[in-house]
Amino acid sequence: MNGLFHTARELTVTALPVEFEALAPPPLLLPGEHLEHYHALRQAIFADLAPRSAIEWLLAIDVAELSWEIQRYRVLRHKLLETYRQKAIAAALRHIDMVGIDPDVEEQAEYYTLQNALSWRIDPLAATEIDARLASYGFDAHAINTEVYVQAREILVLFEGLLNAAQTKRMLLLREIRNQRFAGPMRRPR
Repeated sequence: MNGLFHTARELTVTALPVEFEALAPPPLLLPGEHLEHYHALRQAIFADLAPRSAIEWLLAIDVAELSWEIQRYRVLRHKLLETYRQKAIAAALRHIDMVGIDPDVEEQAEYYTLQNALSWRIDPLAATEIDARLASYGFDAHAINTEVYVQAREILVLFEGLLNAAQTKRMLLLREIRNQRFAGPMRRPR
């Protein structure tokens, strides 16, 4: 996912206690994700939260897992937008190249339109040429971006829901850690 990060201050070493190892297995990684990135994120969260009790450790583990999911959702959303951008380029090329086309060659023209959109995605020279051609017909970056969001709107709503749910859960867990810390001294008998 993302590369390792460095902080301005040195992270406190807060290792997961052995008795909690079974409760915090590493996530199933998707292609492009790296276990060391997960461990670095988890370690940073543990160092920042500095869990002091079993309950806090369990909550911190959940915060780390939710943070990983949030990062994953963001990366996947960006990749999704790249895919839909290629589809938007294809749609714009259809508006230019397929107007008034003979129905007998429509299938072949559609094939070439999709190939041009793929070339736009993988070949920088082709992308420059196609962008210039689209711009000459009034399809600037804003028009393409609009098409991307129109085509991807339903799946973007899904990702927004996933992100919001995970962020809400994470905030609730952080609040619960705070509550555990403030409630702890109040529960002790005098």
